[in-house]
Amino acid sequence: MLLGKYFLQSKKICNICNAINVNFATMEEVFVNKISESGIVTLDLEEFYPKEAIVLFDMKDYLFMGLILKEKDFRESLKNLDLTVYTGKVVAVTCSADAVIPMWAYMLAASYLQPVVKEIAFGTAEELKRNLLLKNIEQMPVTDFTDKRVVIKGCGEIPVGEAAYLLATQLLRPVSKSIMYGEPCSTVPIFKKK
Repeated sequence: MLLGKYFLQSKKICNICNAINVNFATMEEVFVNKISESGIVTLDLEEFYPKEAIVLFDMKDYLFMGLILKEKDFRESLKNLDLTVYTGKVVAVTCSADAVIPMWAYMLAASYLQPVVKEIAFGTAEELKRNLLLKNIEQMPVTDFTDKRVVIKGCGEIPVGEAAYLLATQLLRPVSKSIMYGEPCSTVPIFKKK
């Protein structure tokens, strides 16, 4: 008798579970991801952030007494420079010391580094990263965004800076249907084609 009662109770529980499963099945069909169906395209500017490591070539390492650059000593130092450190790398040429460096010195450094580096530019590592980011954004295939509703992703792990958002807007405005800032679920309207 006890076993029969247990069987009836478990049968009731199974019937309840089946009813719940049926309800869940119909509820799943009701829930629609409106964001994925909206046709909004998300543009994440972090994807354009340079991935290469940047090596610094600091002119202060070649200054006499930390103040002046002697041409003869500088030329000799460049002849003996271990170029393997810079081979295939992105190089930022700068001077972190408060010294006056003649223009020809930067040109001379570039003439030694250029044959082995991937890219070379004047500035700090951070300035070069920003410039490479902007360069990468400029090469973005904007025709992919023709007549699209575009959300330029706002929050991320890497701060891409104002210049990147400004450039992306400048490039997308002529082709896109609309531009928004933020996340697809929460946006700030920037531009809408009339």
